[in-house]
This record gives sequence, C-alpha cells and structure tokens, in this order.
Amino acid sequence: MENGNLRIGITDFAQDALGDVVFVALPEVGASVREGDACGEVESTKSVSEIYAPVAGTIVARNDAVETAPETLNTDPYEGGWLFVLEPEDPQSAESLLAAEDYDALVREN
Repeated sequence: MENGNLRIGITDFAQDALGDVVFVALPEVGASVREGDACGEVESTKSVSEIYAPVAGTIVARNDAVETAPETLNTDPYEGGWLFVLEPEDPQSAESLLAAEDYDALVREN
C-alpha cells in the first residue's frame, strides 16, 4: 500500500505460470472499478488472462511502460512490472489482501 493506494501487479508465480508475456492492456486513469471487475488483460504465449480489481475504487495511475514492453512482467514483476495504482473506495477493504511476499510464502507452503 502506498499512501492508502494499492499498487496492483502479478506475482512471480503468476508470471512464471503464464510464460512469455506478449501483450498487456491496462485500465484508464480515472476509471471506477468494482471488486472483481475485469479491468485489464495479460496475454502470453500460453493464454490470455483477465486482470481483476481486488477491491472497489478508482484507477489513479497506470504503468504505460508495460504496454510497450510487456516482457517486463516476466523479468521484473515486483518493481518495473507493476500494472496500475488503485485508490480504494473503502480503505479498510484492502486489509484482507495479501502482499506479494505473503502470497509467495503461501504458494511455497502448498
């Protein structure tokens, strides 16, 4: 979380499962999303996957660089490969979300 906003991306586990990412479509800044809404897309050599909003809110920034260099999701998913920043409608709604390191720990357990 950054200043109450959420930086949304995919995990290292997800990018590995996707394979080589070849296309990314991101939501527009100012767009309102509801929890669970499809708001973008990641296409790889294996499949096309929707990006879903983890909570309701407004898109306040997007990483245009991943649209022109989608392979960044494979090479740097946690830094340069972020997708967009979401301002939650209800700041408390983000409390149940996992940080990347927590998700990685969960995946390693299973």
